[in-house]
Amino acid sequence: MVTLGNLSQSAAFICSLLAMVLLLIGLMRNDLRFIEAGRRALTGVAVFASMAAFSLARLFMTDNFQVEYVASYSDRALPIFYKATSFWAGQKGSLLFWAWVLSIYIAMVAFNTRKETTRKNTPYIYLVLAAIVSFFFLLLITVSSPFDLLAYMPKDGNGLNPMLQNPGMIFHPPTLFLGYIGFTIPFAYAIASLISGEIDPDWLKKTRRWNILSWIFLTIGIILGGQWAYVELGWGGYWAWDPVENASFIPWLVSTAFIHTSIIQERRNIMKVWNMSLIVLTFLTCIFGTYLVRSGILQSVHDFGATGLGGYFLIFMIVVALGSIILIAESYGDLRTEHSLESLISRESTFLFNNVILLAIAFSTFFGTIFPLISEVVTGNKLTVGEPFFNMVNTPLFLLLLAITGLCPLISWRKSSINNLKQNFMYPFGLAFAGGVLMFGLGIREFYPLVAFTLSIFVSATIVLEFIGGARARKKLTGEVILLAFPKVIWKLRRRYGGYIVHFGVVLVVIGITGSTAFKLEKEVTLQRGGTMSIGDYTLQYKDFNSFQDRNRTVYAATIGVVKDGKAVNDMFTERRYYINAKQPTTEVSLRMSLKEDLYLTMPMIGKNDEITIKAAVNPLLGWGWLGGVFMVVGGIMAIIPSGKRRKAV
Repeated sequence: MVTLGNLSQSAAFICSLLAMVLLLIGLMRNDLRFIEAGRRALTGVAVFASMAAFSLARLFMTDNFQVEYVASYSDRALPIFYKATSFWAGQKGSLLFWAWVLSIYIAMVAFNTRKETTRKNTPYIYLVLAAIVSFFFLLLITVSSPFDLLAYMPKDGNGLNPMLQNPGMIFHPPTLFLGYIGFTIPFAYAIASLISGEIDPDWLKKTRRWNILSWIFLTIGIILGGQWAYVELGWGGYWAWDPVENASFIPWLVSTAFIHTSIIQERRNIMKVWNMSLIVLTFLTCIFGTYLVRSGILQSVHDFGATGLGGYFLIFMIVVALGSIILIAESYGDLRTEHSLESLISRESTFLFNNVILLAIAFSTFFGTIFPLISEVVTGNKLTVGEPFFNMVNTPLFLLLLAITGLCPLISWRKSSINNLKQNFMYPFGLAFAGGVLMFGLGIREFYPLVAFTLSIFVSATIVLEFIGGARARKKLTGEVILLAFPKVIWKLRRRYGGYIVHFGVVLVVIGITGSTAFKLEKEVTLQRGGTMSIGDYTLQYKDFNSFQDRNRTVYAATIGVVKDGKAVNDMFTERRYYINAKQPTTEVSLRMSLKEDLYLTMPMIGKNDEITIKAAVNPLLGWGWLGGVFMVVGGIMAIIPSGKRRKAV
């Protein structure tokens, strides 16, 4: 397997180089035979990359600890469920995973465009993709091979980090990578359009599903990462503006802006420069996230430390950025259009304002993330900015973004009249105002929570009115009853209504974040057996304590009785786990979840004579945030479901 793995990733690199050579010859000679051979060589990259991935997975499953990477992230006692996770637990395996998935994506593009090799820009798409995948396999075979051997065979491995032995880590890194990697495809299409001179909306149409699907994966990855932090790290939160968290959030923001702007170009054939710039920026921020994880330049619970790859990724980013800027500058005249925004009060304008705010949030997050590096260069000391900075800067921007999300459906394309605005704004504004007054009367007096909840009502009202309006229009057109017209119009216009479902998901996320941060309760108490503590509406009693051996760990568990509003509810169980080969114990969270609030318990310390320290938190409305994530993903999936109509041959 070691030999097969080394040979396979070397063969994948050779195939990618061969593809580049064949494509260049085909372009220089205008010979379709060489271009077709280059396309097939790209498929070969995927075959050999799959063999390399299979080899590494097999080495983990057979406990081959002479392989340095396997010995570092697995051991004999590790459940097979987590041996699969170990594939991408370290930087070498995750780099192979990246290259493997990228090669599969490229093979899909090569297959789908097999009848389009005569098009002017198709060979350039292949060439850009071949160059990018070559870079990753070059790193694998020269700097960071997961198949390197130790000089001896250890009896056992070091084991997987206990924090990674969580079901969420099976899915969180892969989905994040699937999102990162997916944006390579629209980037290649965009660069190919610039090189070939075929600058038209065609590249946007062909990559629309790639854009949204990659955004969906990135969204899932971020949500699962927050869920993992919430249930595994034991600090009671789910987002800490950690550098690596930010590195995933920044491309999400930029790609969201790109998706919105691409809609304008498809509809009005304007903002071409924006779209080219945004897809390049999306790709660069995805690579930046990879650079941050592997460079060791910033401290994070998620990074791999200094791996020696940071410099290579930095050079790659510089080359991509400079090359893209030159191409956009040279094509600027062709990218400009005669059309422009006709009015500031138009849907196009709200999309533009929406994008400006998204990019402002992305920039502030980027600046706060790299501020330690800036401060070190300027002052010689690495100064960090924490959660207060990000909250202070980004919270008002998020609220403004939420307001524009509600305004957008109420404003017409091209230009809106005053009468149209009055008619559309009356009901949502009235509902939001009434809801805000009611919440103020109920005791919500803090500015940001009150504004966030009021805007959430406003946006929800506009979305509901859009759904109702669509159903009524279909009923009027077809004569169907409203209950039948409602699902049919949603399904027929699923791209449009999928977007509204995504926006409603954002509203739920805002509610969850606002409730769980503004009204959170926390308390930490040391208890003897039988002792009690109170937090919010809950009374907690320390009932029992026991220990036992479970697979690859020793578990110390406390039973906590829970009484809410004077009524006993189910007991909760919180644990401290000591894993084999782990230097530090881990704290296992006990959760009682509902849409109203979460009761969150951990046991950070165990004293003498069964004395324990309990940390309790009540997180109001957080369940709405997780539910909102589901709505966002469902809405995104709706938006990319094919219509079933056959496309005309190009």
